[in-house]
Amino acid sequence: QVQLVESGGGLVQAGGSLRLSCAASGSIISIVAMGWYRQAPGKQRELVAVITSGGSTNYADSVKGRFTISRGNAKNTVYLQMNSLKPEDTAVYYCNAEKVWTGILRVSDYWGQGTQVTVSS
Repeated sequence: QVQLVESGGGLVQAGGSLRLSCAASGSIISIVAMGWYRQAPGKQRELVAVITSGGSTNYADSVKGRFTISRGNAKNTVYLQMNSLKPEDTAVYYCNAEKVWTGILRVSDYWGQGTQVTVSS
């Protein structure tokens, strides 16, 4: 079984910074991409940023220039550095591992449980 463990959420004032971490564990052969999504109250879950195994990145327009996604030295870890935070960034942030191969013909997507990020004005 694959597990994603997130950390780093919290309460911060507007203009501040937070760093989210996510570590995937289990019988993992490879992961195609890891990313962060967020869901604010009453809204749909949306992509924040994603990074592929090859290092390519993609960001939501609303966070470009403020957030940076990166992969850690430890295998299957990903970080989200969030700077210049705004109240509209307030949401539950979820780590996602896309196309996780755990065996021949065994591939699935996995989600973390989420971490709350609250930005006060």
